[in-house]
Amino acid sequence: MPFAELGLSDALVRAVADQGYSVPTPIQRQAIPAVLSGGDLLAAAQTGTGKTAGFVLPMLQRLSAAQPQPQRNGRRPLRALIVTPTRELAAQVEASVRTYGKHSKLVSAAVFGGVGFGGQAAQLKRGVDILVATPGRLLDHQGQGNVDFSKIEIFVLDEADRMLDMGFIPDVRRILALLPRKRQNLLFSATFSDEIRSLAHGLLDRPQTIDVAPRNATVDAIAQRVHPVDRDRKSALLAYLIGHHRWEQVLVFTRTKHGADKLVRSLESAGLRAVALHGNKSQGARTKALADFKKGAVRVMVATDIAARGIDIVELPHVVNYDLPNVPEDYVHRIGRTGRAGSDGEAISLVCVDEHAFLRDIERLIKRRIASEVVVGFEPDPRAVAQPVFAQRGQRRPGAVQPSHPRRGNHAPGGRSGDGQQRSGDARHAAPSGQRFAKPGRSRAGAAG
Repeated sequence: MPFAELGLSDALVRAVADQGYSVPTPIQRQAIPAVLSGGDLLAAAQTGTGKTAGFVLPMLQRLSAAQPQPQRNGRRPLRALIVTPTRELAAQVEASVRTYGKHSKLVSAAVFGGVGFGGQAAQLKRGVDILVATPGRLLDHQGQGNVDFSKIEIFVLDEADRMLDMGFIPDVRRILALLPRKRQNLLFSATFSDEIRSLAHGLLDRPQTIDVAPRNATVDAIAQRVHPVDRDRKSALLAYLIGHHRWEQVLVFTRTKHGADKLVRSLESAGLRAVALHGNKSQGARTKALADFKKGAVRVMVATDIAARGIDIVELPHVVNYDLPNVPEDYVHRIGRTGRAGSDGEAISLVCVDEHAFLRDIERLIKRRIASEVVVGFEPDPRAVAQPVFAQRGQRRPGAVQPSHPRRGNHAPGGRSGDGQQRSGDARHAAPSGQRFAKPGRSRAGAAG
């Protein structure tokens, strides 16, 4: 089925064709007509399957079909709001809006922390049709009177499962309390956990449900492999694999920011150009790191889980788990950076004796054994004894209660950093249990919590 048969306009079909796409993915085939119908939608699909275009394309069509008159102040009314958990994802989604909407007259913008507040405020005051934002910075702008939610027709909560993981549900509830009661709600997620279904029940009104992938399945196009290795030989093995196989573009995940920086130094000393991406980097440094990696100026990007969502690199061939994640769902999100849009990909995990329990949890989640292969010359010591991972360098134990404190970093007016990132750097921040969205059509007076 070509895109033209989904009910999209000629202008949108042309914009899609300009990007080299002719056949929609399964999530696009189902989501585009559903969004065009005007009803609420709950949709889940594996990462790399085209979820963003699945809501951006029909959103552009619906907004273009009826251009409203400017408000009395001459400003374009804000008509669509997309909320994402991270800066990188916000920038990526807004880029997709501009790419697919290039033949329309719609204006879009992205606002997130880590960059100047004033420039964003000026852009918002000029007026935009579509706004992509992280929760904290969006609320900062609303508090300063820079954004008016009263004319919003479409609200999208993207990567809702990550929003839940990162503790942003109270901020999302505050945003919902400010929106008009009558609107179209779209909730997109990489996975459908029970918590997400519960949250969707509170946010969506008689939604159509689309689930195009088994829960927590990994993309079939990704070849997965484990290399057992001693913990102190991981960096040497990684350098060997990159050099021996002549990998030119490798995304590597570490558990901590300190570990990412340390690994970059080790790879650089081995003659491999590498760059780190994590929450301690300024937004400018993060943007440059990602740009350099995409264009091939650096061979290896070492990232914490801040990069597991929202990074879309065309035909990224290799993802390496230098450290296995302690949360098995994060493995699915990490390796989903490769094997995107039908391309082949390879996911390698370097596993030491400390991480065997993490590996078992991952295999149980994805319901398959991952092939294991010892690299000659890097055989692990059979006498090695496991050490508790989260007793090392003061790392937080999985599931531990995290202290409550305000966001840190580049503070915007109102005393908030508004950076759209986890409340404690790259650590997971669990949302309080039992929080619910306000139901559409009923009073949201108490929804801010």
